[in-house]
Amino acid sequence: MMKITLHEIKIRDLCAGYEDLSITEEGIVGYGGRLNIRPKYQREFVYDDKKRNAVIDTVWNNFPLNVMYWVKTDGSDGIGYELLDGQQRTISICSFIAGEFMMTLDGNLCAWDNLTDTQKNRILDYPLQVYICENGTDEEKLKWFNIINIAGEKLTHQEIRNAIYSGPWVTQAKRYFSKTGCVAYRIASNYMSGTPIRQDYLETVLEWIGDRDGKSVEQYMAIHQHDPNADELWLYFQNVINWVKAKSTQYRREMKGLPWGLIYNAHKDDKPDAVKLEKQISKLMQDSDVQRKSGIYEYVLDGDERHLGIRLFDGNTKREVYERQKGICPICGKHVDINEMEADHITPWSKGGRTIAENCQMLCVECNRRKSDR
Repeated sequence: MMKITLHEIKIRDLCAGYEDLSITEEGIVGYGGRLNIRPKYQREFVYDDKKRNAVIDTVWNNFPLNVMYWVKTDGSDGIGYELLDGQQRTISICSFIAGEFMMTLDGNLCAWDNLTDTQKNRILDYPLQVYICENGTDEEKLKWFNIINIAGEKLTHQEIRNAIYSGPWVTQAKRYFSKTGCVAYRIASNYMSGTPIRQDYLETVLEWIGDRDGKSVEQYMAIHQHDPNADELWLYFQNVINWVKAKSTQYRREMKGLPWGLIYNAHKDDKPDAVKLEKQISKLMQDSDVQRKSGIYEYVLDGDERHLGIRLFDGNTKREVYERQKGICPICGKHVDINEMEADHITPWSKGGRTIAENCQMLCVECNRRKSDR
């Protein structure tokens, strides 16, 4: 049964034993060495100077700071707690006390060493409100992590998953996909959207490989949580990106952010010819009826026109054609109100028909649906 309790912890205790070991991938610790401030699964520091300074200013003026969340661990590695939410605020406080930056307090620019003992105690005695979670199943923790009112730099879904399924697998996966300038970013930033440090890359690749295996992201992470490495995920990702590059003789900005892993899963065995694909893509890029240019890459592989967002007939064209037909559906011969009719390409777009008045007919809804089902 999961237990959650509220504690009051002073800043002097939080900052005791503060040490930044992130350069060696060992995270950041505090609270006498018992709190893992940035576990290996967590994101990097993302506060800018304005937000960082606002934290210190809040403490200095004795204003309330948002509650933080810790998770009690088994302590087998000497660490008794992991910080789930509040990392940015905690690092802001600890790094100021460690003398890592200066800021203006009461109109004076100063570092920690410039403060008097009275001023230092004003900060060190500030009480933090911390909820500590212990015990509980993965499902209970995941539910709690998702419903708590996380303020500030809100945790992403993937950061929460990283907390639930932390272990050697997450550590290595994060090294590949979640660091500033990580190797995944270097080789695939033209094809991926989002930012690595907010776990966008890792989440995306997990969705791709989960689609391949018929697993959800949570299921895949649970299965591999205690694997010694994330080689399978990394090799799969490389295969996806190499396949995309091999099938593309020309890069276009529309390629960024497409679900390449899902496309790879569906078509990796089709062996499409890159030169022929490029000719099709180039022609479609020049087609003014194709409104969703990014959808061209999926269309040339599966032929589904829904990817393209083919331009629809506008209201003026519909009215012009309706009047020309005198409101009569050319298929069933019935007179129908314009609001009960739909515009249709006489010659389908796929066979060269354009979205122009000369190629438009107004059909009653029933006839148009029947025609579409053929």
